[in-house]
Amino acid sequence: MYTCRECENVINQASEICPYCGADLTVPAGADAEGEAAKPSLRSVLLRWGVLLLVLIGAIWSFVWFVMPEAGSARVSRAELSAVVAMRDTRAALADYARAQGGSYPATLEPLGDRVRIPAQMAQREGYQMQYTPGPGGADGVVHTYVLLARAGNYGYRNFYADETGALRATQENRPATAQDPPF
Repeated sequence: MYTCRECENVINQASEICPYCGADLTVPAGADAEGEAAKPSLRSVLLRWGVLLLVLIGAIWSFVWFVMPEAGSARVSRAELSAVVAMRDTRAALADYARAQGGSYPATLEPLGDRVRIPAQMAQREGYQMQYTPGPGGADGVVHTYVLLARAGNYGYRNFYADETGALRATQENRPATAQDPPF
């Protein structure tokens, strides 16, 4: 006589499914207990999905942070600061040159070398173009004045102006700065 291990009713030994309770009799008795023990608990399933979700959100946030441009005001401030530093360094190099040459300025910025080239390249990287214009030669044939401009390539950035007086002037308007603009 053979009984169902679930409902303990008498059944035919060849039965694969109990006709009374519907239990699957093809699976050995010990295998059921191991299968249930191997099943993860609801807490561990939720924990795994939570960790996976956090990793996915972190990856998406990192991608968006990398791809999105930085805040506009920080970008503008950094670019303008780069232009001001380039103007300051160029004015200092021109003043040193004039002291060494008895008050005359160079016809180009080439004699000043890397001292001017590197800050100008940094300003250019931020969207500014540096422009040096020597004044007309005096009666002695020597240049005693100059104009130095930093022109923004982006709308909404300040344009800067400097000359041999040492004053740095700026304008927010979409035009080159001039000697009539307010000091920066």
